[in-house]
Amino acid sequence: MPAENVKGVATFAGGCFWCMVPPFQNLPGVTKVVAGYTGGHLQDPSYEAVCSGGTGHYEAVQVYFDPQQISYQRLLQVFWQQVDPTDAGGQFYDRGESYRTAIFYHDEAQKKEALDSVEHLAASGRFQSAVVTKVLPAMKFYPAEDYHQLYHEKNPQHYKSYRLASGRDAFIRRYWEGSE
Repeated sequence: MPAENVKGVATFAGGCFWCMVPPFQNLPGVTKVVAGYTGGHLQDPSYEAVCSGGTGHYEAVQVYFDPQQISYQRLLQVFWQQVDPTDAGGQFYDRGESYRTAIFYHDEAQKKEALDSVEHLAASGRFQSAVVTKVLPAMKFYPAEDYHQLYHEKNPQHYKSYRLASGRDAFIRRYWEGSE
């Protein structure tokens, strides 16, 4: 297969998957972002089952990208700038196992880059608490129901209200504004 046809995939859990699609969606080299569930034991999970707990699944996004146009390292940087990596109980006002953060690696190169990025962030002094985001092997990814896909475009007012009320944007401004 010619190099220009090689496509990459990255999987990130950053709390509410509605909030994780937009940061990746319009990056040059990203071809598609899918909201879904991964990391658990229940086959074909539903939103209700995942949110009720006990499935082991995370709300996550799967990012399809062209490695010739955007690096996995850049995707990791975007991921970190969307989450509170020190919160083991969820993200912002979404609490529970399905809202934890994780990086799901698809090969050994991604695993190394993800672990290096955790180490770099932990050593940066940006956060007072320990980085608790897990780096885990990729598992089967189940796309979420259609109404969750591109939620920010289908329901812009509700999405904006949710995002503001969640505290995510204030956190991002506090810890990441001005950095790139």
